[in-house]
Amino acid sequence: MQKNQKGFTIIELIVVIAIIAVLSTIVAINVTSYISKGKDAAIKGNLSQIATIAATFYDNGSTYASLNTNVAVNAANSAIYSSAGNVAPTILSNATLWCACSKMMSVNNSYCIDSTGYKGEVANNAICATKCNSTNYACN
Repeated sequence: MQKNQKGFTIIELIVVIAIIAVLSTIVAINVTSYISKGKDAAIKGNLSQIATIAATFYDNGSTYASLNTNVAVNAANSAIYSSAGNVAPTILSNATLWCACSKMMSVNNSYCIDSTGYKGEVANNAICATKCNSTNYACN
């Protein structure tokens, strides 16, 4: 006599669980990279906002001397800080020059902008500190 069995075998269940595990791993890897790219876009946007604020600040006072203490710059700075994994960006200024630089999340580069109009990635995070500093104020 043949029994009429209903249900799944343990092998079938293990195969389904393995397929689900592989698919969820692929999705998790892709989602992580998209999140990092989104944070990079936020960093670039906030640094561009600082460029706009700096131009307005200079138009109002003909100097960049206290740009670092500007309320709008500090708000953009805080947004960059949270996007960049709680690493503070570099924002420096003197009377005639300024620069701002922050590490990026998806690559081992930094994004840098300065008073000359330069906006772009610099080779790695260490270069950000050597280029955008209190004696250079330039990214390139």
